[in-house]
Amino acid sequence: MTDIDFHAIEIEAPTYAEISSAYREIQNQLESATHLEQRYQAIQNWDQLRRNIETWECLTELRFHQDTRNDAYKKAREYCDALRPKLMELAVNMKRALIESPFRDDFERHYGLQAFAIWQSEIMTYDPVIELEMIQEATLCAEYTELLAGAEIEFRGECFNLSEIVKFREDPDRTTRLGAEQSRWSWYDRNRERLDLIFDELVKLRTIMARKLGFHNFVELGYRRMMRIDYHEADVSEFRDAVRETVVPLCEKICQQQAEDLTLDRVAYWDESIFDLGGNPKPLGDHGWLLKQAQEMFEQMGGGLDSFFRKMVSSDLMDLKGRDGKAGGGFCTAFPSYGVPFIFANFNGTKGDVEVFTHEMGHAFQSYESREKPLLDYLWPTYESCEIHSMSLEFLTWPYMEKFFGDDATRFRRIHLIQSLLFLPYGVAIDHFQHLIYAEPSAKPADRNAMWQEMERMYLPWREYDNLPHVADGGLWQSQRHLYLSPFYYVDYTLALTCALQFWLRSDEDRAGAIRNYVALCQRGGEAPFQELVKSAGLKSPFEKNCLVDVVRSAERFLDQA
Repeated sequence: MTDIDFHAIEIEAPTYAEISSAYREIQNQLESATHLEQRYQAIQNWDQLRRNIETWECLTELRFHQDTRNDAYKKAREYCDALRPKLMELAVNMKRALIESPFRDDFERHYGLQAFAIWQSEIMTYDPVIELEMIQEATLCAEYTELLAGAEIEFRGECFNLSEIVKFREDPDRTTRLGAEQSRWSWYDRNRERLDLIFDELVKLRTIMARKLGFHNFVELGYRRMMRIDYHEADVSEFRDAVRETVVPLCEKICQQQAEDLTLDRVAYWDESIFDLGGNPKPLGDHGWLLKQAQEMFEQMGGGLDSFFRKMVSSDLMDLKGRDGKAGGGFCTAFPSYGVPFIFANFNGTKGDVEVFTHEMGHAFQSYESREKPLLDYLWPTYESCEIHSMSLEFLTWPYMEKFFGDDATRFRRIHLIQSLLFLPYGVAIDHFQHLIYAEPSAKPADRNAMWQEMERMYLPWREYDNLPHVADGGLWQSQRHLYLSPFYYVDYTLALTCALQFWLRSDEDRAGAIRNYVALCQRGGEAPFQELVKSAGLKSPFEKNCLVDVVRSAERFLDQA
């Protein structure tokens, strides 16, 4: 990473005429080439063009998320959304030309098979006939983001946004937890009609796009969009079954123990984030202190994480503090023209600050390690592989949690593992729900809520809402941004978590070896499909028989001893 100040990163908004002209020139270079080196140079010119375009797109999206109330950022995002389908058409046409090229075998030997597998999938997801729907989809996603970013929730005489109010879920006082959840979900209930309308329009638009492209429904298109190369819908379904059969019974036991530890007859929804009467551990310092502790941690971990993090700090490539008008959630993006990533988060003073930070650092480190891959397509792997890097780093940093939580580090580790196990059923419930949604695109809002309630009974049978607003009627799913913004993404977290838990077990046996394997996996970037990357790191595929059984058994032994 070269020394660079984030605020100096700037790329002028391109015009369609400029980009289409550049594409024509590259196409001419390919057609006039008389030997392979000239063809490779044309492809590299195309790749640099794509890196420039992606840098502009990512910077535009980031700025909008940093301040959704900024009119200039909003207009820039709208321009980007409107231009994106046309840019996608240019890229798809180039990818199709390379796939159909008489020199494809040479290209595959030079660049690898994975790019062509990805391109083959991608060209099936776009045709100019869906350009209008793509723009409308992006507009609706932005409307949802703005709606949530602008939420103002009153609680005990103060006003909080959605990122801030959730900190009360971890308050030791049960009355406080209940009151905060009532206030939070009352906001969703007041905005129910608008949330329903946005989602309904998204489902219909996505269904229209799928059918225009020749798919039976959006489920098929969604899998193509996610570029799932080496597994299919049936594999995911079997994985969900494995979670229900193997993980859900353990989670029920965990919830029973949780109730005992909290001296409750049962755990209600507003109790789910608390695991003992001491309340959850909190970081012992503020934002600046956390960064100093993180630097000490990465210096001790080594493997390149040390120097990488120093430069992330010196280049100001993180925006971690919550504030009004800032979009919720956390993510990592990158500016490939500059070879640097960027971490976006919303710290709120809870243990989640450390979890989100280490998670996004995993993404950032991987993209940095892959920055010099020959194709932009290999900067990131497909999403389920991306999440291995992020979730594994959460576990690989366990030995250093004393730096953040002091004497509460042991409790943090226990709670982090418990919540990871509890996440698996929730994650597959979200995925199963999406399959139901897009199989019945004409369903009414009440029907969708009933579908979600069915998922809760199947995967989260311990859940009790009593009369909590909105969620008692089946509306909890509307707070899950991925359902609106990134359909069919969510199961990727569960697949990756199954792999991350294996890294956790290995690091206990051979920590140095686990770190080496982790760094090597990051360095491979996206040059191979999911299951090949998993195997290369010495891990079992989540689709392999009994993979979850082994992981859950080890986790259960750890919790029994904790």
